[in-house]
Amino acid sequence: MDISIIIPLLNEQESLPELTSWITRVMTENNFSYEVIFIDDGSTDKSWETIQNLSTENSNIKGIKFLTNFGKSQALHAGFAKAQGHVVITMDADLQDSPDEIPELYNMITKQNYDLVSGWKKKRYDSVVAKNLPSKLFNWAARKTSNVQLNDFNCGLKAYKNIVIKNIEVSGEMHRYIPVLAKNAGFGNIGEKVVIHQARKYGESKFGINRFINGFLDLITIWFLSKYGKRPMHLFGAAGVLMFIIGFISTFLIIGLKLLKLYTGYETILVTSNPLFYIALTAMIIGTQLFLAGFLGEIILRTKNNEERYKISKEINL
Repeated sequence: MDISIIIPLLNEQESLPELTSWITRVMTENNFSYEVIFIDDGSTDKSWETIQNLSTENSNIKGIKFLTNFGKSQALHAGFAKAQGHVVITMDADLQDSPDEIPELYNMITKQNYDLVSGWKKKRYDSVVAKNLPSKLFNWAARKTSNVQLNDFNCGLKAYKNIVIKNIEVSGEMHRYIPVLAKNAGFGNIGEKVVIHQARKYGESKFGINRFINGFLDLITIWFLSKYGKRPMHLFGAAGVLMFIIGFISTFLIIGLKLLKLYTGYETILVTSNPLFYIALTAMIIGTQLFLAGFLGEIILRTKNNEERYKISKEINL
């Protein structure tokens, strides 16, 4: 199979028939063998019924229905697990991503040998204040933190080699950082393509200030996991050693002052009245806690099990 198209969605029943028709036309014109996997992430409208109807008309249309809303990352994870195509395309269901971009994305993977190609919505039709400016700030921070030089981490339109999506673990809200996860997994040939961005035709945007804040929190998480995810003791242990050094230096200063009193008769303040005593005590306690955090991190890393992060209630053609 040439292409697997994975489309997570939440309450997009109005756009699904038009999107499916558009994808079918593009696939037919280019003689691609393909599958379209819709992942219904707990929709409360008639999205699933629409997917069922579309699948009866076209056997290439497949579907996964979650019991409730588990999030876009979990939806992508479920789609990646089922994808069979040589090239895997992800896109949003709101018609803001153009299926006409798929042939060129496919060629960039198959002919230019990119591991991953990310779309760049250079000209956007979103609100400047609500989405454009926050998105630019977020992308700047992501580039600086991850050292992956993409202009639009958030673009849902991406293309991957099948081997890439089978070797990365997308969890939490990490779908924004799939290029970073791919790079960390050893797939460093990452490209970017300017893609058409269209105004939303149906429904309402799911973007909110909470997603913006969560994006930055996830950025901190991915930075930590990239550097210390496999060796947490290196970070916590180093910080613990630093605190112990501060504690030992403070302790030696306190001992030195007491010895000064014994040998010279010079009156020094009481140990418990000396600020160094509390610095030493606090540093020792924090150092111990950091060491324990490092040890616990190492133990969890070595004993963790892959827990089921979502529940699937129904599947179509899978």
